Amino acid sequence: MKKIVFAEPIGISPEASKSFSKEMEALEYDVIFYDSKPVSQSELQQRIVDAEILVIANYPLAAQTLQSCPNLKLIAVAFTGIDHVPIDYCKENSISVCNAAGYSTNAVAELTITLAISLLRNVVYFDSITRKNGTRENFLGGELFGKTFGILGYGAIGKRVAHLAKAFGSKVIVSTRTPQNDATVKFVSTEDLFKQADIISLHVPATSETVGLVSGNLIKLMKPTSILINTARGAIVDYSALSKALQDGKISGAAIDVYEHEPPIDSDHPILTAPNTILLPHIAYATKEAIELRTNIVLSNIKAWLAGFSQNIVS
Repeated sequence: MKKIVFAEPIGISPEASKSFSKEMEALEYDVIFYDSKPVSQSELQQRIVDAEILVIANYPLAAQTLQSCPNLKLIAVAFTGIDHVPIDYCKENSISVCNAAGYSTNAVAELTITLAISLLRNVVYFDSITRKNGTRENFLGGELFGKTFGILGYGAIGKRVAHLAKAFGSKVIVSTRTPQNDATVKFVSTEDLFKQADIISLHVPATSETVGLVSGNLIKLMKPTSILINTARGAIVDYSALSKALQDGKISGAAIDVYEHEPPIDSDHPILTAPNTILLPHIAYATKEAIELRTNIVLSNIKAWLAGFSQNIVS
């Protein structure tokens, strides 16, 4: 029988996996689920060598690994971003790639607002102070109301963040390379966004054009009272420059959920020594609701492909 391999867990329920396996068996597919991430490309290669359809989440997939998978025809990515997939290799070898676009829009947007408020009110710090029998020590936080909320990237998540920020009474400015017809926000250049915004939130994919985009020069344009939030991709930001700006008091704070690679991050990562930060282990997408929706999208993508339809095909 042909094989469908879930090479890492995607949060599918036992009921859903059983139902999907039975449905695929009728189409002469054997479905294999792994309940842990592979520890290396070698182990990943062993898991997927006979697969016709491969399901992965955010585990990096090397082109060399795919070279030993002669039957592979579809990679169903249980994630929105696909920068961890060798797209050029897939195109050259007629391997279709689909993603789970939209599954985490609400989850990421809500965490973005949570992080903005947490930084403005210094929630994490004062939690620790309270546990040590401390007080607010005359601290005064800030409000989202009346602030200029800058959004870099205006896809589905960026738009949802804009909607939420406006609900809190923020003025929303946006920088995007894709022209938009939206009178509810003000479109500005990337440089003006960094100059004007009190809160800057990143929502662009990692591409050849965006890797390193938030450089030291851009960070230098920020207000001393401004904060930066990254729930997009780690490679977008020069974290050494960001750490220095925080240490020098050039900006007020930062909240980071993504890094150059998946956590755990290196013990000498520059952001670890930066003050006024909230550091999370890539949890923006991780809600029960989002994972359930992701499962539904992934299974639907596979069924559509088997039926000869293109659904969420990105390559």
